[in-house]
Amino acid sequence: MSKSNITAFDEQLVVDGICNIARTAGEKILEIYQRDFDVLIKADSSPLTEADLAAHQIIAAGLAELTPDIPVLSEEDAEIDWSFRQTWKQFWLVDPLDGTKEFINRNGEFTVNIALIEDGQPVLAVVYAPVLDKLYFTDKQHAYLTTPEKANVRLQVSKPADTLKVVGSRSHPSPDLAAYLEKLGSYEMVAVGSSLKFCLIAEGAANIYPRLGPTMEWDTGAGHCVAEKAGAVVCKLDGQALRYNQQESLLNPYFEVKAL
Repeated sequence: MSKSNITAFDEQLVVDGICNIARTAGEKILEIYQRDFDVLIKADSSPLTEADLAAHQIIAAGLAELTPDIPVLSEEDAEIDWSFRQTWKQFWLVDPLDGTKEFINRNGEFTVNIALIEDGQPVLAVVYAPVLDKLYFTDKQHAYLTTPEKANVRLQVSKPADTLKVVGSRSHPSPDLAAYLEKLGSYEMVAVGSSLKFCLIAEGAANIYPRLGPTMEWDTGAGHCVAEKAGAVVCKLDGQALRYNQQESLLNPYFEVKAL
């Protein structure tokens, strides 16, 4: 079966659109975050809240209006048969609420993730942290950060100074990570949840993010794009590029994000 063609679009219009969609989803997430909410457990034992579902609905509707010809693969609507999905050369990869455990624990370290994938690579993305009101986004060349204090600051990774700063997860420690860290020698650990790990690399606040534990493609697509457009290298442990929608399973291999 031949793969579908890539849809042409106005890049700035789409970048502005996904940023607005992410903010709208974030506002709904905050509304739920500030009151009591139920937590369900999905078949894979991961948690699900009404905020995940509400954000998914907002993002799916927004993308359908913004780019009606580009399909959407979301964590909350991922049961798309591989025989159909493998025909996609271009699609939106979405995690409506990345860091559900952080959301439940109310530590603020959760994000809205939207990435455009073309030929297996993320080319445009937005990562929005609603509690922090930090909007990380990219065009096809660069990555930027907008905060309440300053808009559209171009991001650039920084090389390590005296101490290597390693970013890791609050919610997903792993024995493999412990073994990896032993080999680094001297380092400082920076713990943060969700796609903010990629974003810390992009900001120059950390130098390396080793992910030696399970992630799904929707967990990483947007953060991957932000880090890469800021100058980081995102690759599997064998040095090959981390790619998307290349097989039936949506489980990522182990990978590293490096600004070295």
